[in-house]
Formats: sequence, C-alpha cells, structure tokens
Amino acid sequence: MLGAIVIGIIAGWLAGKLVRGAGFGLIGDLILGLIGGFVGAWIFGALGIHGPNGAVGAILVATVGAVVLVWISHVIL
Repeated sequence: MLGAIVIGIIAGWLAGKLVRGAGFGLIGDLILGLIGGFVGAWIFGALGIHGPNGAVGAILVATVGAVVLVWISHVIL
C-alpha cells in the first residue's frame, strides 16, 4: 500500500512536469498521480497491453494515467 502511494506521488510529480499549463500545484498534481495509477492500469488493461513489471514499470503506467488525468482536467477547467 505504501509503495503504491509513493509510486503515485512520483507519477503525479512527473505528470505535472510533462503537461504544460498552469498546473494544479504540488498537492493537486500528487493527488492526480495517485488516481492516475488506477487510470493508467485501466488504460493499459483496456488496450490489452501488459504493463512493464517492477517499480519503474509501475511508475510508467501511473504516469501515463496521471498525464491523461491532468490533460483532461486542463481541457475541462
């Protein structure tokens, strides 16, 4: 559980750096990273892509999900 939280926080920070715009601040990006881990896993599963294994793979999947969430939230807000 703690590992998933740390990975989500790292992914949120990376997503905040990758997506241009005003951003949501450090805390907002970190929360989006936590939720992005679930979104990334869902996206990879829906596409039939087996995500990479290990911590680096989990960060990659969570970052993809977080980037999607940050991008969508920038479009909506």
